[in-house]
Amino acid sequence: MRLHNLKPRPGAKHRTKRLGQGESSGRGKTAGRGGKGQTARSGSSIRIGFEGGQMPLIRRIPKRGFNNKQFATTYIGVNVGDLNKFDDGAKVDETALRSIGLANGAGVKAIKILGNGELSKKLTVSASAFSASAKTKIEAKGGTIEIVSRKAAAPAKA
Repeated sequence: MRLHNLKPRPGAKHRTKRLGQGESSGRGKTAGRGGKGQTARSGSSIRIGFEGGQMPLIRRIPKRGFNNKQFATTYIGVNVGDLNKFDDGAKVDETALRSIGLANGAGVKAIKILGNGELSKKLTVSASAFSASAKTKIEAKGGTIEIVSRKAAAPAKA
């Protein structure tokens, strides 16, 4: 077996439709492009949402109200079972979690400890938030929790 002997499996390759090869080919004359117009021309493309010059739907709909998404706190979830990677009696904080790759994420995001999995070590865990089950599992092993508040944005000057 050599590289020049390799072939795709039977049926894996389809021959391409040859367009514009006469009327009897089934793909002749307009070659599947319909009649005349913008889309029949070569190199034409119409951007998504374009309605032929008519006011597009997205611009016709009124935009009202307030969206709080930009101010919402987004959490990176870390399961209790993943904390077993740390040594017994260790202090687990945001920098420790990020250093071993448990809390990866772009931007400044808060970390929330979730209760999935079992904890087998006594740890001191500091994070922005804890689920109720995570809190009970950490404290059941003799560990402690510290809730760290995120720095709030400075208020706008009047």
